[in-house]
Amino acid sequence: MNSDKSTHKENIVALGEKEQKLREYIRELKSGVIAFSGGVDSTLLLKIALEELGSDNVLAVIGRSPSYPTRELEAAEKLARSLETPYKIIETEELSDPNYKSNPEDRCFYCKSELFDKLSAIAVENNLNHVLDGSNADDNKDWRPGQKAASKQGVLSPLQHNNLNKDDVRVLAKKLGLKNWDKPSMACLASRFPYGETIDEKSLNRIEKSEEFLLDLGLTQVRVRLDKDSARIEVLPSEFSLLLKNSEKITDYLKQIGFLYISLDLEGYKSGSLNKSLEIRDQRLAKKHKSKEPPTSNLQPLTSTKKEVSNV
Repeated sequence: MNSDKSTHKENIVALGEKEQKLREYIRELKSGVIAFSGGVDSTLLLKIALEELGSDNVLAVIGRSPSYPTRELEAAEKLARSLETPYKIIETEELSDPNYKSNPEDRCFYCKSELFDKLSAIAVENNLNHVLDGSNADDNKDWRPGQKAASKQGVLSPLQHNNLNKDDVRVLAKKLGLKNWDKPSMACLASRFPYGETIDEKSLNRIEKSEEFLLDLGLTQVRVRLDKDSARIEVLPSEFSLLLKNSEKITDYLKQIGFLYISLDLEGYKSGSLNKSLEIRDQRLAKKHKSKEPPTSNLQPLTSTKKEVSNV
């Protein structure tokens, strides 16, 4: 028990040091535009930026898009007002980019490039020094092409730079009194499409309506994964019973808005589950490549020459 207390104390001290370094880092930036989604990461970043730089030197920007649920947009705007920060809502136009619509594996690169282009222009217009986003240290563990766009355009990620992971972010957010400190993670609606399946506004709208319906039933973490006319529902395993209790309602509604088949993923909700197909493909390619490698031999090559023979 003493060991557990000691470890807990060490964790608190380590997090305190991370917070201090984060605040020092942000102070040195002087000013910035913050890509604000209303999630806990960007909310913590905005809160600390306001405390360290003041509201005259910070502008939160929320992007409105068919891939960003209306519920999330409204929550983000409400949160920005509660933090008393200057904020702006802009229209993003990633769906006009064929590279994005075709939904390749690096789809997020094109989406973020379009967003960061707009944020960079806003920073210049408002004489703000930097563009900041809420990426954290855990984002390095998954396939995140959007980070390549951030790096290419000079966007800074203060949480990631100071090695704050998701748990750190939640603990600090709770400490600072942020109401969304335990808000479930949220990815854009385009992440519900299998790679290679074209993204269109009609399908995005259908996914949004489906997830909205499920959330209104009391489910807390929901993904409706699209596969042509099929909907694969992911929820937390602890909420399977609630979903199954409402299975008839759910089936009727999802069929009403255009789905032919509805299924429940028995593995439950998992972030980035569609990226699993990339992992499986890479494993297969690695295995195939290995099988093509020439067999190794312990036999030494014959390198003797006539001269060597005559010396024997």
